[in-house]
Amino acid sequence: MHVDRLPHMTYIEKMADSALKLYYFDGRGRAEVARLILAAAGKEYEDLRFSEEEWPKYKPLTPYGQVPALQVDDVVYAQSNAIFSFLAREFGFLGGSSLEIFKIDEIVNLVNDFVNASADALFHTDDPAAKEAALKKVKEVVGPRTLGFLEVILEKNGTGYLVGDKLSLADIVLLDATTGGMASNLLDVNDDYPLVKKTIELVKSNEKIGKYLATRKDSPW
Repeated sequence: MHVDRLPHMTYIEKMADSALKLYYFDGRGRAEVARLILAAAGKEYEDLRFSEEEWPKYKPLTPYGQVPALQVDDVVYAQSNAIFSFLAREFGFLGGSSLEIFKIDEIVNLVNDFVNASADALFHTDDPAAKEAALKKVKEVVGPRTLGFLEVILEKNGTGYLVGDKLSLADIVLLDATTGGMASNLLDVNDDYPLVKKTIELVKSNEKIGKYLATRKDSPW
């Protein structure tokens, strides 16, 4: 099947001149993928972090009363996946063809299924027994299943990256899920997943991402 390459749709030059402001709590959480994309792009931006006590001050500035939110020049946008896709597209991390974009979106949603299951287990129940059972399922079932799927994808692609032959949003989302976020403690990237381990190290070796990782703030989530 022949797939035409997409026409040049990014606006990197325009984005280089745009003022960006990222709104989020003082943690990694749902905003960290955006920070990693911006780090990889070398794009300067205002990383506006606030405490839970300060949240009422910023909540009215967001479209839906939620964060992360991203301000582009004078307009504020929201929804984390929309923000990630926008930034990845603008800075060249969303593939070069329709099918590559499709595959990247597929993998991002696969990893998000794991992250969402982790969040549900960690925060959405006050019943200790139910929480313990949910965490056990994430660690022993959801995590290994996700890593197994990713291992197969990497084997088929054969480049070290999840899609294509260069860094994409899929790789960045994998890095976030496995390095220091709220879900990373529930994901055991052991020797059963050698290709996943290699990809994580490959993404870390990116000069700009590596610099960001070396200097980013510690965060429990």
